[in-house]
Amino acid sequence: MNIYLDIETIPCQRPEVLEAIRRDVAENFKAPPSLTKEQAASDLGMTDAQEIKFTSKDAMLAKWVDRFRDEKAEEVADEKWRKTSFDGGLGQIAVIGLAFDDAPPVSFYSDDWAGDEASVISAAFNAIKNSYAPSSDRRPVFVGHYVTEFDLRFIFQRAVVLGIQPPSIIPFHARPWDDYVFDTMTRWAGIKGSVGLGKLCDVLGIPNKGAELDGEEIDGSMVWDFVRAGRIADVATYCIGDVERARSIFKRMTFQSAA
Repeated sequence: MNIYLDIETIPCQRPEVLEAIRRDVAENFKAPPSLTKEQAASDLGMTDAQEIKFTSKDAMLAKWVDRFRDEKAEEVADEKWRKTSFDGGLGQIAVIGLAFDDAPPVSFYSDDWAGDEASVISAAFNAIKNSYAPSSDRRPVFVGHYVTEFDLRFIFQRAVVLGIQPPSIIPFHARPWDDYVFDTMTRWAGIKGSVGLGKLCDVLGIPNKGAELDGEEIDGSMVWDFVRAGRIADVATYCIGDVERARSIFKRMTFQSAA
């Protein structure tokens, strides 16, 4: 049996984490590494060529930090906070999408996305348990895009944090080349390579992200914006689309379907 898997995650919903990030950014605010002396001068509204020329880069960046600390700190803090959606110790699972062999995909989510994560994970775990008969079935293969290093790891971390017992058949610590996982990213790009799901769909002529939302643009970076706008059902639809995409890619890569 093949189990196709995708998850959608959101940033940490604990207020104290966001406040800690805000304090850290305010206390340690720095100019972006990519900021040049010339861009800093432009941002500061400096037009005197001689003044710009004889101001060192360090001094210019220090002026920039003093000028923009209060204005930019919240923006920087928000960006750092959003990145907790990649950290299973802090972020949360909003949606889990699963498909078993050729059955239609199913999604697991809650309208109470901030407080009901444990129920979502437990429901997905129960679906996996109920799909597998140890006495007659071979151990399932979990299929997904970047599934070994993101989806499985994130689910494992959330299960540990929340104290949820997972099914023993989930290969949380599998390597991309192990028999019980099929990671479409590493199977295509190699262990040290990478390829986005969207790009791989384009290469293989598979309907891309957003097709299930009448072409509305959506990707992982936009999931939180959809969720907080009350559109978690659309995120679930998008997640199911990614499950379908992973299944289509798997069948192409194993030569079960033609171009």
